[in-house]
Amino acid sequence: MPNVTILEVNGIEKSFGPIKVLKGVNFSVRKGEVHALVGENGAGKSTLMNIIGGIHRADSGEIFIEGKRVEIKNPLDAQKLGIAFVHQEIALCHSVTVAENIFMSAINSSKNLVVNYKKLYKDAADILKQLAPIPPDKKVEELSIPDQQIIEIAKALSMNCNIIIFDEPTASLSENESTVLFGIISKLRKRGIGIIYISHRINEIFSQAHSSDRISVLRDGCYIGTYNVSESDQKMVINKMVGREIGSMYPPKKSNKEGLGTLLEVRNLSDGKRFKNINFKLQQGEILGISGLVGAGRSEIAQAVCGLRDKQSGEVFYKGKNINIKSSWDSVKKGILYLPEDRKVDGLFLLLSIKQNISVMVLDNISKMGFVKKKTEIECTQRMVDALKIICRSINQNVSSLSGGNQQKILFAKLLNVKPNIMFIDEPTRGIDVGAKSEIHKLLRNLADEGVGIIMISSELPEVIGMCDRVLVIHEGNLSGEVTGSEISETRIIHLASDIKE
Repeated sequence: MPNVTILEVNGIEKSFGPIKVLKGVNFSVRKGEVHALVGENGAGKSTLMNIIGGIHRADSGEIFIEGKRVEIKNPLDAQKLGIAFVHQEIALCHSVTVAENIFMSAINSSKNLVVNYKKLYKDAADILKQLAPIPPDKKVEELSIPDQQIIEIAKALSMNCNIIIFDEPTASLSENESTVLFGIISKLRKRGIGIIYISHRINEIFSQAHSSDRISVLRDGCYIGTYNVSESDQKMVINKMVGREIGSMYPPKKSNKEGLGTLLEVRNLSDGKRFKNINFKLQQGEILGISGLVGAGRSEIAQAVCGLRDKQSGEVFYKGKNINIKSSWDSVKKGILYLPEDRKVDGLFLLLSIKQNISVMVLDNISKMGFVKKKTEIECTQRMVDALKIICRSINQNVSSLSGGNQQKILFAKLLNVKPNIMFIDEPTRGIDVGAKSEIHKLLRNLADEGVGIIMISSELPEVIGMCDRVLVIHEGNLSGEVTGSEISETRIIHLASDIKE
């Protein structure tokens, strides 16, 4: 593919009120290129892509499509120029068919009163042949998350796009599902489509399976530079992103966890649907990983222990005593907390303030006769904001206005206010930047060193390997094995997760 520039932006500036989000940013994409765009949360990646996609308008700067200066006033303008956006949050209509979703824009703009479903299904099938064997007449609600993402890509192809923006496309995918997506992206680039690929998973960009061509770095709204992936490495890119040497991503593990005592023991836990006969122990001060493919039952096991999911059978022991956790609030009162996978849906009140989110689980402690003691609430909140280095203008700021990394810190602050003894943390660093990840990893290790027992569920194998003292591997609802010490490796975990005999 010749080095033909299909998209170029020069000197893009954008402010929201007094805050300057983009400061003279330059960026370009070539035909048939996968161009990765990286930066910490708040670096300006999403704002830049929203300008290219017509969601926001730049205050100043120029955009060129195939050398011609263009004005992108709204998403329809972007669509007409051949720009498609595959968002991290899948936006499909679940109650209608795959074909109807793919051509929904065309159906809505059509003047015909009757939809020709025979043609609709045929056209959808022609597009899906290029991607995956998904029946066009199937309802979206029956599809897996990876297949729904493929439908989003099919929507883009139905609009004859020349440029596709992928925003954190593997955030909800397993390793195997990510590999399938990379294969589809490879097909798209061979057709000459320019790919903009946004990801916090730096190791993914440098993997052989992914094979990005170039990588551009933004920091604090500024364009830092563009580099050939073949001539770069992860450490260099991370340092460019954060503007400093970040050192090791994972704090050192303690060599000896034995003798500290068993905090939690789970015996023969089953829910009758997603998992069965799960047995494990958690030592005081230990970080115990639960790994496996997405859908294996990892989250469901944690939710059953914490009273968020009904269990059919099994026993839970805390410090040797059989306990009966009837509800999530019962679990909280016992000091056993669950940090959910989806912070926006299950973890935070996005439209409430930082102060209200952090104090919500300790209202009994900061109230008198049913009234919140405002001074105590402010002191309690500010203490957590300072301890976790949460970046905000004010503790009265709405959580929805914060970056993903700071939202995740708010969620941790909310739980740490309860002073937990045991924490189940589900995908603790999903969708946050490398700097925030490093801070959360250090926080978790510090909590473990203070004696808190931590059970971490993560789909990122480097994170599992770097953080966990032991790892339980789940395959289709069953405990397929346990690895510890030097045995904790990608090969060993993948074999157990896939039930492959070595």
